[in-house]
Amino acid sequence: MREPANREPVNAQKQRTGLSRLWHAFGYSLAGLRAGWGETAFRQEAIAALLLLPAAFWLGQNWLETALLASVVVLVMVVELLNTGIETAIDRIGPEWHDLSKRAKDMGSAAVLLSLLLCAGVWLAALWARMG
Repeated sequence: MREPANREPVNAQKQRTGLSRLWHAFGYSLAGLRAGWGETAFRQEAIAALLLLPAAFWLGQNWLETALLASVVVLVMVVELLNTGIETAIDRIGPEWHDLSKRAKDMGSAAVLLSLLLCAGVWLAALWARMG
């Protein structure tokens, strides 16, 4: 059976091309950042990034160190947003407890922890090299 030709696509973004697609994708990304800002953990990490990103330019001894210091800070925020996305998708499925839902949320949380440990390790090593 054929669908009517005038039917709206389920996701209009899939039909866009070129600059229109990029413009709308940018808008969705900004909406994601605004949604992330509503999460306490992301907000705390973003505020820390406001301090750490400029500090990366002071602490880094060359462009590679500066890029690494800045990258691990941004990585923490990226992983936090992905974790929040996982949690949100699981919560949409339903509020009841399920072992697989718990595993997904725990793994997202573990990813955030690992990114924070990596960030702390890189920054401590850079501080040690600069100060020690």
